[in-house]
Amino acid sequence: MKKVALVTGGGRGIGLGICEKLAADGFNLVLSGRSDVSKVADSVQALEKMGAEVLYCSGDVSSAEDRAAMLAEIKARFGRLDVLVNNAGVAPKVRADILDEENATEDGFEWIMKINLQGPYFLTQACAKWMVDQKQADDSFAGCIINVGSISATVVSPNRGDYCISKAGLGMMTSLFAARLGEYAIPVYEIRPGIIKTDMTAGVTEKYDNLIYNTELLVEKRWGFPEDIGKLAAAMARGDMPYATGQAIYVDGGLTMPRL
Repeated sequence: MKKVALVTGGGRGIGLGICEKLAADGFNLVLSGRSDVSKVADSVQALEKMGAEVLYCSGDVSSAEDRAAMLAEIKARFGRLDVLVNNAGVAPKVRADILDEENATEDGFEWIMKINLQGPYFLTQACAKWMVDQKQADDSFAGCIINVGSISATVVSPNRGDYCISKAGLGMMTSLFAARLGEYAIPVYEIRPGIIKTDMTAGVTEKYDNLIYNTELLVEKRWGFPEDIGKLAAAMARGDMPYATGQAIYVDGGLTMPRL
């Protein structure tokens, strides 16, 4: 029986890059997102052509009701869940200096936190309990949880403090669930992407082109791509990273590597 992976925000960008690599490895897929299914129809069709059975769940990860409905759909369709990839996330609506009281607002902070941290935290809680049940019913069950964070967990951007804090929180969430699920042999990993070419970075392409190609910011002078993240996520999901639970791995072209 094929394993099943849930990838939040799996219809585009990094999430789709992950789904493509998982489909190539023989996983069936559940994609979730806030868009209507018509918006991701091409992505779903492409994944199905790769041999995956694909379920798309339209919903907001920050909503408890939507999360519950999504898991109910997965149970009804597949009856199992082997891998959770917490990928869905948002950038600030406005990049604002953290001292700018007019634009760096509590409403914006709460919106970011609910989608980037609170939603993934409680989705992981529910999925982890389901995985524990599966492990107790069948000791050969090999579950895995993967959190897609960001270099912003440690790299400071004072014009988007809310985003940085949400990703730093995701790092602690990775450690917490790794520690709690260790007794069930369910590893929890984190991937911290650097500058990746997606819709989220489309508005700052010129800025990053200059930094990538005309400065010493990166060791590998190129954009990162969703497939770079997908390859690592697939290795984690396959079980190719034993004895490494709780680890955060940077995929950033050497951006965060200390250099003289």
